Amino acid sequence: MTLKIGDRIPNATLWTMGEAGPQSLTSEALCKSKRVVLFGLPGAYTPTCSARHLPGYVEQADAIRAKGVDSIVCLSVNDVFVMDAWGKDQRVGDKVLMVADGSADFTRAAGLDVDMTARGFGVRSQRYAMVVEDCVVKVLNREEPGQFQVSDAGTILGML
Repeated sequence: MTLKIGDRIPNATLWTMGEAGPQSLTSEALCKSKRVVLFGLPGAYTPTCSARHLPGYVEQADAIRAKGVDSIVCLSVNDVFVMDAWGKDQRVGDKVLMVADGSADFTRAAGLDVDMTARGFGVRSQRYAMVVEDCVVKVLNREEPGQFQVSDAGTILGML
């Protein structure tokens, strides 16, 4: 079942890099009593993700937060070490929280997974962006495969 507007996000364990190393957090804790922009993408260091998707959110972070957003979250089916290194490489600082869904637990539960095994990637996340308020999906923009038109920072900013 694919997540849709009005649904509660699935509660799954995710990972971020803390000062002492990897730390777990639940998707519910990430969004409870908050307004969050969460965007998912196929993979760290991949061309569109690195050149356009993540950089757009870094560039627009202040404008997005000015619209009442508590946090901006980048989620990918990568491990926490890769997400941390990619965030440093992209100079996200504290503008975007880099979150690993290494086993695709959240991604599968949300129905936002895509099997890219034939291309050597395994199970990955579809490209999407959502606005979540207190764990409920208010906006969900899913991209068609190979597209990048509705999950970008500018589109989401315009919908806030």
